[in-house]
Amino acid sequence: MAAERRRRAGAGLSGLLLRIREDGKDSIPEHPYLYETDVEISLVGGSCKSPVEKFWNGSSAVYILQKATHNEESNSMEESRTEDAVYASEVLPKESPGTLALSVGRAKQLISLYTMVQNPNMTCLGTSDLVVLPPLWARCDGSDPQHTRWIGAEPLKAGNKVTGLNIYTVSCDGPTADKTRFANLEELKMEHRIRHHSSVVTTKGFARYELIAPAAMEETMAESGSSISVEITWNGVEKILETPPLISAATLNVSLESGDPRSPVFHLYRELQFLLALAGGLKMGATEWPEPSESESALKLVQEFLTDLKKKLDGDCVFGNKNETEKIKCDTAAVDSCIKSMFGERGDLDFTEQLWCKMKGVSSYQELIDCFTLVIKSLQRAEIQPWIHQGSSSFLSQLIQQSYHGKLEDVSLSDITPIQMLLEIGLEKMKKDYVSFFIGQELATVNYLDYFISTSVDLQEQVHRVQKLHHMLEIMVSCTGLLQFRHENLFPLTQICMKYYKENPLNEKHVFQLPIRPALVKKFYQNDNPEVWKVEISSGHGQKEVKTTWQISTNAPVEHGTSNNSGFLLDSTVNGSSEEKLYFITMTQCSQVHFT
Repeated sequence: MAAERRRRAGAGLSGLLLRIREDGKDSIPEHPYLYETDVEISLVGGSCKSPVEKFWNGSSAVYILQKATHNEESNSMEESRTEDAVYASEVLPKESPGTLALSVGRAKQLISLYTMVQNPNMTCLGTSDLVVLPPLWARCDGSDPQHTRWIGAEPLKAGNKVTGLNIYTVSCDGPTADKTRFANLEELKMEHRIRHHSSVVTTKGFARYELIAPAAMEETMAESGSSISVEITWNGVEKILETPPLISAATLNVSLESGDPRSPVFHLYRELQFLLALAGGLKMGATEWPEPSESESALKLVQEFLTDLKKKLDGDCVFGNKNETEKIKCDTAAVDSCIKSMFGERGDLDFTEQLWCKMKGVSSYQELIDCFTLVIKSLQRAEIQPWIHQGSSSFLSQLIQQSYHGKLEDVSLSDITPIQMLLEIGLEKMKKDYVSFFIGQELATVNYLDYFISTSVDLQEQVHRVQKLHHMLEIMVSCTGLLQFRHENLFPLTQICMKYYKENPLNEKHVFQLPIRPALVKKFYQNDNPEVWKVEISSGHGQKEVKTTWQISTNAPVEHGTSNNSGFLLDSTVNGSSEEKLYFITMTQCSQVHFT
């Protein structure tokens, strides 16, 4: 009877897994499926984040099995055990991962059934033309002494034939700052040799450090979610928690959100925010104007600006002469000395750019109209002869060019016209600011920047591309200020960022990755505790390769069954006064089952 029940359970699981696989051929099913009233099965893959990606590096879609909780009054569930599986989400409420973990015993039963289903020698199931199913992972409650949190099974294949399975167990404990609970590397290697009957093992290390920012930046960066870290891998690990050798391979990870008030280019960020407000006004029909300035109003600044120009006007005056050009003092108080030389104020601001600097504080639609009315009247009366950059294409620039010939078209400053006029001159000014930086620092050519400054797309898309330029600028400035990067490091990082942004929309959560030498950032991590430290012990080759992985991490690698005090620090008086991080300890072990 027991064998017959097992056979029927295996056949039922096989049928359901095949159905889920078929349903997921074109797109991953949105709904989980119910198996035997107590197990929920989902297919996870594609753009969906896998819950096992932190300890399994497979790339295929996977089955995720977890406990199903449902209402007691659902009587029909008992009638649909294996043959008539239903969408679990139709009867199951959404629960936290902790409440959805299966008992370790139940998870092992399911892995055993999956093993039977994949075994080509099990003809008693009555399945012909055995199909290779995706890997299967079962979420566990850690009720065993090893605190097992996941058990997984992955088919081993020779062509289209299943030859065996890799069986994984993942255990997790913590968090703790007690390093006496950390493993001994030699004992881990010995245990691996005994388990897998291996005489030769190799070791590979991995460490991730959050790079230390200056005290002035730390709090702000933490609040914004920005992160700069380095991931390091090396071969031949000698002891647990060893500092990676300088011959290691390293990758810098940069994820940066714009708008840090302490950034040396925060003044540009504020300009960009006003530009976005104008673009939003054009698109939505309502503009969010900045609060009136406590100093001089935009209208008064424009009046003074035009008055000065009238006084300077004479027959041979060339407004573009640098000695004659008015130096607009934008808000550069926050620019520190190491960045100021890189992002200095441009000395070639033309009339429309200087006008933008005066008008970026305009606080109402009426004030905007009043400012442009003064400018247009001055042009009509030939009281000023402004100089503008060659190639400037804004509507105001066209009016200025007309004024050179004494012919100025009538302008109706109504509806969205004044907003669009201000947006156009702001766009042109900010594009030149970013181009000046990237070309001045020899990080890009005009041709490479063409995508970002093109006028062949509509104004909304132009603003979007300027946002991308600003995000890249913030990244370069942060890596220069925080990590003391020089051109040899900034140049490849710029190319990586530009390539990404030519193909993708703005995404300040994206992690940009740059291969570097560990020596470049060693001073930032050599006396710090890692966020993640891992050793991988392996033996065998090809499909016979098996691994044991021991890891500590400040964040819980599983989202169920652990008290996640991620990033918490524990005060310690060892070696004076220091802070010890709390770590989760994770062990992933692999064994193999061969069918032939």
